[in-house]
Amino acid sequence: MNNALLENAPFISAALAFFIAQFLKPFINVLFERKFVWSMLFSTGGMPSSHAAGVIALTTSIAFTEGIGTVDFAIAATFAAIVIHDAMGIRRAAGKQAEVINEWSRLLSEIHREGQFTPENLKTMLGHSFSQVLGGILLGLIIGLSATYQIIGH
Repeated sequence: MNNALLENAPFISAALAFFIAQFLKPFINVLFERKFVWSMLFSTGGMPSSHAAGVIALTTSIAFTEGIGTVDFAIAATFAAIVIHDAMGIRRAAGKQAEVINEWSRLLSEIHREGQFTPENLKTMLGHSFSQVLGGILLGLIIGLSATYQIIGH
């Protein structure tokens, strides 16, 4: 079996950062909300941003393995910027809209108590705050640097 994938520092860095960030979410939630929520292991939103961690680890690893003057780095950096912008902008706005729609649904369900309206709650934790994205960026940098260092042995 070829070990090329296991020796691919950018891939390993990105995957590791993503999974570590997801794993940390319920534990960090305990610090802020005083409650452990297992479902955060598999959800979007929360601290740290696993998307930011993954793309920053990928970009960092490519910077060290390929160099910042390469097409690979340019693609990764552009991809990272789009993912981070989406996490803080579009997905966060969609989550805020879901909160308003959920409140309207609750009000409509109170008005129509006889069952003509059945509310369906929308997921509100879609995007990230600046601090959640910053947490993901810092985690991604640390994992990108350390995983790349371990894999390429420099």
